[in-house]
Amino acid sequence: MKRFSFLIISLTAFMLGLIWAVGSGEAYQGKRAGVENWIFADTVKINLDETAPADGSEIKTEDSRETLYREIKKLNSVVYDIKNRYMEEIETKELIDAGIEGMLKNLDRFSVLMEKQSYDRLMESTHGKYEGLGMEIDSRDDYIIVVTPMEGTPAYRMGLHPGDQIRAIDGQSTYKMTTSDASKLMRGTAGTSVNLTIMRQGLASPIDFEIERAVIELKSVNYYGIVEGTNIGYVRLSRFAEETTNELIDAISELNEQNIDGLVFDLRSNGGGLLQQAVQVAGLFLEDGRLVVYSRGQYAGSEKRYYSGMEGATTNLDSTLYPDKPLVILVDEGTASASEIVSGAIQDWDRGVIMGHRTYGKGLVQQLFPIGNGDEHHLKLTTARYYVPSGRCIQKPEVEKKGNVHAGVAGMDDEKADSLNTDSMKISDKEVYYTNAGRTVYGGGGILPDIEVEENRVYKPIEINLERERLFFDFAVKYVAEHPEVTREIEITDDIVDEFKAYIKEKDFTYKTALEVSLDEMKEIVEEENKDELFSGALDEFSGLVEKEKDADFVKSLDYIKRAIKREIVSKIGGQRAVYEDVILKTDPAVLQAVKLMQDKNEYSKILEKGRNYGRTSPEDE
Repeated sequence: MKRFSFLIISLTAFMLGLIWAVGSGEAYQGKRAGVENWIFADTVKINLDETAPADGSEIKTEDSRETLYREIKKLNSVVYDIKNRYMEEIETKELIDAGIEGMLKNLDRFSVLMEKQSYDRLMESTHGKYEGLGMEIDSRDDYIIVVTPMEGTPAYRMGLHPGDQIRAIDGQSTYKMTTSDASKLMRGTAGTSVNLTIMRQGLASPIDFEIERAVIELKSVNYYGIVEGTNIGYVRLSRFAEETTNELIDAISELNEQNIDGLVFDLRSNGGGLLQQAVQVAGLFLEDGRLVVYSRGQYAGSEKRYYSGMEGATTNLDSTLYPDKPLVILVDEGTASASEIVSGAIQDWDRGVIMGHRTYGKGLVQQLFPIGNGDEHHLKLTTARYYVPSGRCIQKPEVEKKGNVHAGVAGMDDEKADSLNTDSMKISDKEVYYTNAGRTVYGGGGILPDIEVEENRVYKPIEINLERERLFFDFAVKYVAEHPEVTREIEITDDIVDEFKAYIKEKDFTYKTALEVSLDEMKEIVEEENKDELFSGALDEFSGLVEKEKDADFVKSLDYIKRAIKREIVSKIGGQRAVYEDVILKTDPAVLQAVKLMQDKNEYSKILEKGRNYGRTSPEDE
């Protein structure tokens, strides 16, 4: 107990020191205990010294040092009394964690206390590299399976195949092992080796692979190339990590050498990354000195502006890489954070056309603080909001709230659930802004595209569940093993569809339609009211309708099912690049619409020239 009392006294002393620091305007130090703090938006790597208030006078004074001191004493007293006087002993960690959780409860959903594993994953995504084998894994039929070996990695070079079942790692069985535990066993210092026991479709017995670990670089540019039959380039970007801009420079430079007539820049489902990279990526398309984004926090002097070509950029470009040719950026509900910064800047400067669906609406500056000694915990705290050049706030209001009406949706995390509301936000006259050329754009969170894609389909329950259970993937593994002569040019015939239908029946695939959910609810009510005899005939009739509805669902989703089967088979044969070349660039409605637009130069120019052509950037300028 003396030790705990000493802890409380030490905590009080620390809080008093913090009060002094806040009061003297020194709470924004760039380093703490030798650890550099970074800012996230999902964005990072801005030294905090650059964002510090100039002096203590800028700090809000509603909560004086005296008030803060008094409230911390109250907290200190409650902690002490609970620990010393509660009827049962409370673990110190449990008590402190509950207190921290309570403090964060009323903040935005992105302000969280991160444990080491979550922090390490964030840093891995930020740096874009880790040490291991280089493959995506999943759990199927109680074992770990290989989903995709990444090209150029040890897993790829050693010949691991999608669908390979990993039975053991260094002799340790993977039966009922989690993907997290399997990943820990396979990762390790580059240059060391790990032995995998693999069971492969078509083989009678397992085979062993001894694979040497290496530094795995997570590429930001998933694919780039020319859309077949056109002179339009396409680049797919999945994240904003430390090497993103350099990867893009290489990709676009190669496309420029082929004298492309336009560029499709695909940012769909790109959840963000580093702020510095977002600014630099926007600078590949904008003249130097253009405002890309600015942030604003609670302090009067906390506004920070970021410009294209600003000092500190890591690129060696003498001029804009892709300055004036047609540009279409594809966005959707999964386009977030750094991706929205780029999309918003391009739209506000009328540099390109934004096409797709309203973006996610995450525009928060987040800063990492190490908590306590060591690196076991970090506080990821939201410190400001982002605004694009026209003055629009990227942050969608409902995303800021920690509660979520969709949080109970099975298999859906809060961020994905929020995206269900993205396109339903109403446009208000109070949220009208203007681009540099006077085009009208709208606020309210996220980036509203200039053109909605023609196909905004809602995925049907049968499609969602087939994907969720990876049945397209599993069928493709089986099909390729049984048909080794199959090529990337495969056409999905009725016979292949029949094979797939038989396969999912064999796997006992089932799902619930909307009618079936309603029927289950009705059955519960009938049972509760003891009306089984009265309604049994009607319920049996409805059950028959459910089966007919499922047969009809398969027919209605036939085009989607055929595309998904082809996607997975092509992926097994030729990898990710083949999927882009043989499936996405040939069948994706958004890509096809973007290409069509850029081939019609008059229509493309007309979209960007609407409105009054002068530099009004807010309604107040009228």
